[in-house]
Amino acid sequence: MTSPPPGPPRLDALLRPRLPSLLQEVHDEGFARRGVRLFLKRDDLIHPDLPGNKWRKLALNLEAAAGRTVLTFGGAYSNHLRATAAAGRLLGFGTVGVVRGDELAHRPLNPSLARCAADGMRLHFVDRTTYRAKASPEVLAGLLSRFGDVKVIPEGGSNALAAQGCTALGRELAGEADVAAVACGTGGTLAGLAAGLDPGQRALGVPVVGGGFLAGEVARLQREAFGGPAGDWALEERFTFGGYARTTPELDAFADGFEDRHGLPVERVYVAKLLFALTALADEGAFAPGTRVAGVITGAPDAPLQESSVSR
Repeated sequence: MTSPPPGPPRLDALLRPRLPSLLQEVHDEGFARRGVRLFLKRDDLIHPDLPGNKWRKLALNLEAAAGRTVLTFGGAYSNHLRATAAAGRLLGFGTVGVVRGDELAHRPLNPSLARCAADGMRLHFVDRTTYRAKASPEVLAGLLSRFGDVKVIPEGGSNALAAQGCTALGRELAGEADVAAVACGTGGTLAGLAAGLDPGQRALGVPVVGGGFLAGEVARLQREAFGGPAGDWALEERFTFGGYARTTPELDAFADGFEDRHGLPVERVYVAKLLFALTALADEGAFAPGTRVAGVITGAPDAPLQESSVSR
């Protein structure tokens, strides 16, 4: 009797992520005066090319791809596209990025998309109407017809495998925090984080985009990943600051102050909104004295990149 062929090598053996990620306590006056302890879960340090929740959400998806080309979706400045392209370069598989906005097809690539292209990603630009329907059978059939045998990963990497991968984040926080908080874009990290926590711990999601759709998305992802609701979680939706990648002078001033006090560069799309929300909640008395709050640092600020003149 012959043994089955070996499966694909595990990504952690190939890429050597730094796990579990560092959990560091920071002493911040806004929390201390309420008797609350603040910890930062430094997922931004997991891997230089696949930091934070990008590693956790992609790892099982890439193993399931088993070396096939990966096709995924994102906007012109998508961290998810960049992480997927970097993984393709490091592991030697093809990548296709379906990019929102067909008007970008004839312009020089911005620094984010230029990095994707440099890592070997094939960029396919679609109009916004088509992009909104990206999960429809018709659009997916057209993409599969064009690009062949590919592994499709949704925008932001959030699917059942991503949620399952993010349960490790919750397990790493077992016994270390009473509340584990994370900024949310598509809901996959929160779905897995909550499922991985111990009874008595709770997960808090801070959406960075409005619309009120994330509760349904997290519930859907948990059904697909775990068969039903998993863990104690809630959303705090007051801190979108106008929408995805938008900011205000108040948020910028807060992020600058946090950087100055703690020497931690604050990523502005997700992490700044998370830390602002936790500070405001502490000030409102939302956390009882003695509560240990862990904020997940899902990424670092982008390194400065030169504008690229690469075109198609």
